[in-house]
Amino acid sequence: MPITFGCSLPSRGPMASPQALRSLAQRAEELGFDSAWVSDHIILPRQVDSFYPYSPDGVAVFSPDQPYYDPLSTLNFLAGCTQRLRLGTHVLIIPYRNPVLTAKMIATLDTLSEGRVTLGIGVGWMEEEFRALGLDTFADRGAVTNEYLHLRGWLPAQAGTETPSAHLDWGHTGPALRRAAELGDGWMPIGLRPPAILEPEELAAKIAQLRRLTVRAGRPEDAVTPCFSTDIVFDRTAGPDRRMMHGIPEQIAADLRQYHDLGVQNFILGFPATSVEGQREAMEQFSREVMSLMPN
Repeated sequence: MPITFGCSLPSRGPMASPQALRSLAQRAEELGFDSAWVSDHIILPRQVDSFYPYSPDGVAVFSPDQPYYDPLSTLNFLAGCTQRLRLGTHVLIIPYRNPVLTAKMIATLDTLSEGRVTLGIGVGWMEEEFRALGLDTFADRGAVTNEYLHLRGWLPAQAGTETPSAHLDWGHTGPALRRAAELGDGWMPIGLRPPAILEPEELAAKIAQLRRLTVRAGRPEDAVTPCFSTDIVFDRTAGPDRRMMHGIPEQIAADLRQYHDLGVQNFILGFPATSVEGQREAMEQFSREVMSLMPN
């Protein structure tokens, strides 16, 4: 199975705009990226005390005064702007929405995009957002998500169906891996954003656990494909103590190959930048100088 590369697009924050999304998605398609991904929040309360799992201090980095587009609406827009890119949620928070209506929306998007939807899903981490939506299910969000996923429209694609491909992102815990093993066709942890750092050795252990759980669930050992999400930062001044995925193209390619050797086939990449042009340049450099260094 060939390696695939996806890129995160700015559907939130100061860079979010129709022009930015259109231009970056179309450029990603031209550059040979395989997929484009957007994230999900419905309401960003001004006071958030919940621990944010993807920052070193647990403090959320979102601003409630900046735009944050709905992911399904955004992917509908991108479906009309592109021809080949797969369109993914990274991730859609399942307990936030009515499951029947959401399944209908996703099925419509998948049909209109001619089968290009990849549904990344999660259970959510912000209790304040649950409350703002009038939901009292934060403590039971895992069980609620499981219930919704057992509806036929949420299950992974099987031969002969038109159900969108479902990738699961519940992090690195035991329940997360069990859900992926039982219900998903992919597992996509966020791997190198502190404090959620999955170094190669730890990821190898998690993949081995995933394989065991998949077999225990009565499925083939390789039924669930490991994915990996990380930011890419080009830096020619990075020294010997550099972080993984930070450095020159040869170093970044070597880092990616470590994860590929563990069985990761699909990479979802962020290219942090302060401007659309900066993200475009990083995407172009990755396509030109890193993709060619990866196994076919």
